[in-house]
Amino acid sequence: MYEAKFHGKNTYKAFNQSMFDKLIKNQTTLIDLKKAIPANELRLYYQPIVNLKTKQIVKAEALIRWQHPKNGLIGPGEFISIAESANVITEIGDWVFKQAIADTKLLQKGFTTGFSVSINVSPKQLESYALIAEWPDYLHNQHLPKNSLGLEITEGLLLETNPVINDIFQQLREAGAQILIDDFGTGYSSLSYLKKLNADYIKIDQSFVQNLSLYSEDMVLCETIILMAHKLGLKVIAEGIETQEQSNLLESIGCDYGQGYLFSKPKPIEQLLADYQSASPFKKKNTQTTSSVS
Repeated sequence: MYEAKFHGKNTYKAFNQSMFDKLIKNQTTLIDLKKAIPANELRLYYQPIVNLKTKQIVKAEALIRWQHPKNGLIGPGEFISIAESANVITEIGDWVFKQAIADTKLLQKGFTTGFSVSINVSPKQLESYALIAEWPDYLHNQHLPKNSLGLEITEGLLLETNPVINDIFQQLREAGAQILIDDFGTGYSSLSYLKKLNADYIKIDQSFVQNLSLYSEDMVLCETIILMAHKLGLKVIAEGIETQEQSNLLESIGCDYGQGYLFSKPKPIEQLLADYQSASPFKKKNTQTTSSVS
């Protein structure tokens, strides 16, 4: 049934060996995943975000990894969908939120007080929002500088939020968090919801950046998104920057921040501190920077 739905509904699929193998693999992954948090197997890797004008690294997106005891380091693509389908994502998301706050304190101590970290919030986390309802008080009690933590949500979530979720996000903002709209331009954009949630940042999806070139349609789209965002008082982060040409073009049309392999791959916090603590952008402590939430 789920296989038929995945292929567009209004069809049927016969159960076969490959489906059976996938089912067994998913069940095994789920059993192991439920042990991951108490066994301290989850990790946060951080991908730096660069101010395209100053070339300083002033932010980072937190990206989850799973250090499986037998299978080694596993990326989110292999287990997040399973976690969402079994509603384990709520506990994982809560762990990410609290671990990111702890790591932000270390990053600010090692770099600048303006350094900020963003985390991704899955729409599935909001279906049972008991844990998220506790986040505003938790964040407030951590005494982080304002705008140190950002919450990345997708465009689709903008259209699905209810008054309770909107209230929680408002409380998080009052506690010092910022809101980022991830993968902007790929979903059903709604300017009214951007205003309603008081978003602070728009992240241009990497699909617009991959083939970016002068006079291309993607260039026009990126420039339009950036102009619109700035008119609304929002900052813009472009994802998936892999070449200097892409970075230069985005800077030329006013993009504020960039993220991608050109600057750095995601890395553990220890490696991030070791690689950048002695670099020139971090030599001046307490440099004032614009912050976000990964």
